[in-house]
This record gives sequence, structure tokens and C-alpha cells, in this order.
Amino acid sequence: MAKVIHKIGIRHEDKYVMERRVALVPEHVESLNDMGIEFEVIRSEKRIFKDQEFEAAGAELVDEIKDSTIVLGVKEMPIDFFEDGKTYIFFSHTIKGQAYNMPLLKQMITKKVNLIEYERIVNEKNQRLIFFGRFAGLAGMINSLWSAGQRWKELGVITPFLELKQTHHYNSLEDAKKAISKVADNIIMNGLPTEIEPIVVGFTGYGNVSNGAQEILNMFPIKEITPDELVTTFSVGNKPDNSVIYKVVFKEKELSEPIDKSKEFVLQEYYDHPELFRSKFEQYIPRITILMNCMYWNDSYPKIVTKDYLEDLYKKGEPKLTVIGDITCDPDGSIECTHKGTEIEDPVFVYNPYTRKPTCGFKGEGILIMAVDILPSELPRESSQTFSDALVGFIPDIASADFNVPFEDLKLPYSIKRALILHNGELTPEYQYLNKYI
Repeated sequence: MAKVIHKIGIRHEDKYVMERRVALVPEHVESLNDMGIEFEVIRSEKRIFKDQEFEAAGAELVDEIKDSTIVLGVKEMPIDFFEDGKTYIFFSHTIKGQAYNMPLLKQMITKKVNLIEYERIVNEKNQRLIFFGRFAGLAGMINSLWSAGQRWKELGVITPFLELKQTHHYNSLEDAKKAISKVADNIIMNGLPTEIEPIVVGFTGYGNVSNGAQEILNMFPIKEITPDELVTTFSVGNKPDNSVIYKVVFKEKELSEPIDKSKEFVLQEYYDHPELFRSKFEQYIPRITILMNCMYWNDSYPKIVTKDYLEDLYKKGEPKLTVIGDITCDPDGSIECTHKGTEIEDPVFVYNPYTRKPTCGFKGEGILIMAVDILPSELPRESSQTFSDALVGFIPDIASADFNVPFEDLKLPYSIKRALILHNGELTPEYQYLNKYI
């Protein structure tokens, strides 16, 4: 291995009260330490891996990072945290030009730092290599089913889902799955209440997040139907099966259509020119009970559930749609009534389509929204381990890189160099587009 020139600091996560994840777990810190890479770890009482575990792995416990020139985190770092010329690796939430984080990006530019963005660590096929997505889906689906049970109880309907808890109350994913299996057995034996049948769970997207959410739903007795079948199956007098949950996965062609009706839907054109498309998702919404929003979205794409539509839907009577699990969690985004991401300790709100205001908790008129912004932290041990497994192999090259050389001479693995948004405070070639947001 090349000579190590950087010491690495691991910070304490402070954006959310219940953020307990870490980017590198103690076993990987120990293996890297054995290779000659030194670590400072800020003490944390809430982190899922204890301080003593990092100390036993060879890290120095500190109250603040002093000697490290590379700093690892998970979520956004405080705007006054950055030091001149250092390298920071975290989810900065800046690559879409998010307005709320442009002051953060400006500060990093001022401090002439290097910024490596986890979200942009990809391979040659542009596939992400390091992510928490599956765990967001797992926790999001558990939370949404728990939320549905609580919401139906408020509406006077008792369901087997009342046996579920919010994800973070389980000691592990294994414990959560044991509880889910019991609920699934109950449904197989006793069916679901007629007042809410058929239960239809719709998924937007089919990537890591969606697959994680589907992994949980697939533990129940399900019957998967197509979007076309959703429109016809329950509208011709067919009696639904109350011993199964119906599952529907929506892809791009079911979500949007060309504004020009003479054109066919072409996926690449949708990616390249989303402004030429409009949503066609509204035809499905009245038939969905729980909507799991798991897709990538930015403000170039059509919204799939608008406030205007929800108001019109409610004017026609109490709708079937009961819960939206907005894992995508873009404020005022694809689910327009998600006004903000929620926190683990206050995970849901009821959106009133008439007043267009949210009420925290399970009570009130409207649709319940579960939009926890840090869902993987509800499964902190498993999600940290998987994330660290993917990250650890890149650390030696990062630790031995000379960030003072020109960008074109910087020796980093392809995937890491492509994720370098800022090099010594300057936007790298692939991220020049962010100038228009700054």
C-alpha cells in the first residue's frame, strides 16, 4: 500500500436526535488500523456501536476532531464544522441543487475543502456502490404497516397490523421479521376485515429502496397484480380475496406519459427530458390502500400526487387511500403534501386535503403520511454494517491520496474520483452545473 498521509476522523452524528448510524464499523476500523491508518472517533453516547468498541479497535477517542485531515460522517455536517483544506465524506444532499443545502455547499467552497459524496460513488454503469437504500425500504414498509394499523384503529377498524411496532422498537431486523411473520400467519388464518378489503399496496420504483420495502411485504400472503389489472380487477364486481394483500409495482411508463399525445413513451427520453411528460398516475390512486413512494425524483419530473388531486379525491367521499409511506421524502416533491421529512420520534402526520395543513400523529381528517427522513437509522446496526462493508475497500486509496495535486493528476479509484464534488473548494468538471444553484 502507498504511504498513508491522512489520519481519519469519524464524527458524532448530530443532525437528528435518533441518528445512530456510523459510516465505518469497529471491525473495519481495526483492519484499517492494522494497515497503518490511524483514526480519531468522537465520543457518542447514542451511536449504535459503543465508544469502547472503537477504542478496542485501535481508534483514539476524542471530544473533537483535531489531527484528522479526512472526516467521515453520514448526514449533513454543521455549517461551522469545516476546516480549511480538509476532506469530508458524507451525504451532503447537494447534487440536485437543493436550496436548503446551498449555504452548506458555499461554506465548503469558502473553506476550500474536498467533498466526496456517497450518493455519487458509482461504477461505470452509473450504479451506486455504497447506499442505505435497502434499509430505508425495510424500515419504511414496517413503519407504514404499523402506521396503517394505528390509523385504522382511529377510524374504528381493528386489524392484525396493530401487533406491529415502529421499526426502531425492535432490537434487530430479525426480531422485526419474527413479529411480521406472526401477523402474516394471523392474516392467513383469519383474513382481513371486510371494511378495508381489498388491501392494495402500490410501489413506485423498483430499485434498492423499493426492493427493501417489497422484501417486507412479501412476507405476507400477497397476490401481485399489474397496474392494468388494478384498474380492472376490482371494478367489475369481482370479490377480492380477504386472505391476501394485493401488491402492485409501478414503473416509469405507468407514472408518466408524453404531453404530446401523439408520442409513445420512451424511457430514455423521459430521463433526458422529463419536462416533456406529465403524470398519469391519478388513474390508479383511488384503488390503492397504502402507497409506498420509493422512486428517485427531482423537480424536473412530474409530481405523482398533488394537493389539488387529493382535494378533488376527498370531495368524492372517503377515499380508499389510507397511508402514504413517502420513503423518497422530497419536501413538496413527488408527493406534494409531504411538506417536510419527519423524525423517528414523531414519524407521521395526517394531511387534511381541505385545509392543506398537517396534524402530527394519527388523528384528524385526511391521509396519513409516514415520511421519516432517516429510515435506515431505525435499523442502525445492520444498515451501518452493510454500508461499512461497501465503503471499507475504498478507504486505503482515499487515505493515501494527495489532494493537493491538480484534479486531473489526482490518483483515486474511478468511483471515488467521480464522487468528488469539490476539489480544494472548486467544483469538479462533472459538477459545474451546481454553479447555477449557488
